[in-house]
Amino acid sequence: MYFKQKNNEQRQRTQHFSMRGEKPSPRDYETRRPKEKEMIFGIRAVIEALDAGKTLDKIMLRRDMSSSLARELMEKLEGIPTPVQKVPVEKLNQFTDKNHQGVIAFLSPIEFTPIENLLPMLFEEGKTPFLVVLDGVTDVRNFGAIARTCACAGVDAIIVPQRGGAAINGDAIKTSAGALHSLPVCKVENMQDALRYLRDSGVKLVAATEHATKLYTEADFSGPVAILMGSEDVGIHPANLDLCDTRVKLPMAGTIESLNVSVAAGIFLYEVIRQRSL
Repeated sequence: MYFKQKNNEQRQRTQHFSMRGEKPSPRDYETRRPKEKEMIFGIRAVIEALDAGKTLDKIMLRRDMSSSLARELMEKLEGIPTPVQKVPVEKLNQFTDKNHQGVIAFLSPIEFTPIENLLPMLFEEGKTPFLVVLDGVTDVRNFGAIARTCACAGVDAIIVPQRGGAAINGDAIKTSAGALHSLPVCKVENMQDALRYLRDSGVKLVAATEHATKLYTEADFSGPVAILMGSEDVGIHPANLDLCDTRVKLPMAGTIESLNVSVAAGIFLYEVIRQRSL
């Protein structure tokens, strides 16, 4: 695919150890195992975090929880926007050696901006909205790199799905060079509803896709615009692609089939800057 991520670092690392006949040590998993300060574990602790209004990135629950305290937690989780995953206990054990009681909540290092508050604020400030929508970009470092470029290019906000996107964690913050602490991020429950809202608000939706016939330099980025970048493996979801006003692509030459999504995003963003500076 156009923005296909050809290499998965974790899979490469696992294959590397398998070929050598060695087992990975805890140190080898440091990049994927969050620090304890980024997590809350234990049923009562997670309930208290929810009651305190903590911003959580996601919650993992053991599949077979049935205690009365677990039922109390389940009731509190009903209707909340935070993604909740039911997983085997072995999955939870990968994140901590302590007594997690079947539940781990991952703290978000940033606060999120409701999309319905974002556009009115931008228009009131007299800005021409410049947005980036990431449709299922799951690689944390790609996400962080895109956020860093967005901050440098003057993007007003990044819009991501509630589920199926990159974790916004310490690795993302580090890769963004801290940009995620100042760049607004909107998490949306339904991406298609969010795209319709943007379009109805006068924002032009431009899809970056290899299936376009128009080059990126032929698109008009002078007005309010949201650029959609697809996932590393399958690109933009067809239903989201159908909602876009126009589709554009980068010219490709040589034998390499695709660009890394963060590199491609940078090219599109700076075309917006170029056109708006004319």
